[in-house]
Amino acid sequence: MKTIGIIGGIAPGSTIEYYRLIIASYRDRKRDGSYPPLLINSIDLKKMLDLIEANNLTGVTEYLLGELKKLARAGADLGLLASNTPHIVFEDLQRQSPIPLVSIVEATCEAARALGITRAGLFGTRFTMQGRFYADVFSRQGITLVLPDVKEQDYIHENYMNEFVLGVFKDETRERLLKIVDRLTEKEGIEGLILGGTELPLILRDATYKGIPFLDTTKLHVERVVALMLS
Repeated sequence: MKTIGIIGGIAPGSTIEYYRLIIASYRDRKRDGSYPPLLINSIDLKKMLDLIEANNLTGVTEYLLGELKKLARAGADLGLLASNTPHIVFEDLQRQSPIPLVSIVEATCEAARALGITRAGLFGTRFTMQGRFYADVFSRQGITLVLPDVKEQDYIHENYMNEFVLGVFKDETRERLLKIVDRLTEKEGIEGLILGGTELPLILRDATYKGIPFLDTTKLHVERVVALMLS
């Protein structure tokens, strides 16, 4: 059995959710009373975000690569980034990482394909919504990504950083997010919504909304990594 190494702390709340879900998914598959071997390296969210804000993607890669090497030295066989945003440098990291990495984007794309989705909305940080790393993977599978408009993106990003990352989840914020989903459904014809931030499933907890499936990237990532851990 492989030991999973998690780059966490980006943000802490979703890292806790990763830990909980990995344990649950493992025990659902293994009914022998055992628990999975896990290593968590909780890194400095601010340092990572400052590098991304400065568009210093080389710096982001170097920082995360150094943290992955710590996990490898500690005995991890398989790695994951417990966040969507740092996948902005996933391809570079994957090439240089001392351990294989599991992509949250690829896991989500597989789920969208299985559901027959051809137009998917994307929520996340500004870096995720405006980056190419989701669009590049999804376009190869013939899936069109639909983004909120600029004002909606600003709203999602600001609340993500000033509420969700801090563990604050307000009813009024949830209602505003759902109004954005309504507009994307009615005006843009989305068939599903990617919760492209690992804090988003903590505020949008339902599996569907008015028939629109919410793709919980945290759960999809966990299912993929646990399957690989046991393979």
